[in-house]
Amino acid sequence: MASSSVIRGSRIGASPARPTERAEPAPRRQTTYWCANAHAVDVRLAADAAAPETWECPRCGLPAGQDRHNPPARPRSEPYKSHLAYVKERRSEADGEAILAEALAALRARRGES
Repeated sequence: MASSSVIRGSRIGASPARPTERAEPAPRRQTTYWCANAHAVDVRLAADAAAPETWECPRCGLPAGQDRHNPPARPRSEPYKSHLAYVKERRSEADGEAILAEALAALRARRGES
């Protein structure tokens, strides 16, 4: 026997029985994008929406543009930077020496060294 909490006549993910009676779909237009690997990506957008400059290709992940003969360039990958590299960008060598000397002086003072 079925439980009383079951919603009868529908299932998970079911669409409305008659969608045309409830709402009319918004007007749309199709825009095509091409990536550097010559993959075509067809995107349906609202008729009054501005099309984005680029769209990510679902096949290869590269950026795709609307110009078939001049697709966007491949993104440049930045090399991995360590924490030390970022610190060196922010501080000069002299700043690092001053901070180190200050930290060593504070450590020696805590230990009771002169």
